[in-house]
Amino acid sequence: MMQQKSLNSPDETRTFDKGKLELVTINGVTFGRATLGPGWKWSESVKPIAKTKSCESPHTQYIISGKLKIIMDNGREAVLGAGDAAVVPPGHDAWVIGNEPVVLIDVTGMVNYARDKK
Repeated sequence: MMQQKSLNSPDETRTFDKGKLELVTINGVTFGRATLGPGWKWSESVKPIAKTKSCESPHTQYIISGKLKIIMDNGREAVLGAGDAAVVPPGHDAWVIGNEPVVLIDVTGMVNYARDKK
């Protein structure tokens, strides 16, 4: 059976400093649309929620707009921009470059992303 949901009417929305995450789950697959505003940086905006040294979520993502710089714990760096698809393993920091928000879709790393572990 075909199933459909819209990220414009998400199952769940999580907000954090300078960003938000909209989630839909279909047949066990969670799609996340992150909107990260200018000045967003994982180590400042999400680290206080995650309580980990660096981002431990694996990401399989597609960048819709904006520019995102990623630096792995081992020092490897990349800049992702509109139209880029990437697999980013756990152990990284990331931040928005410039004044355009980053909008991305992620299909592997958002189930527990920015979820308070109360």
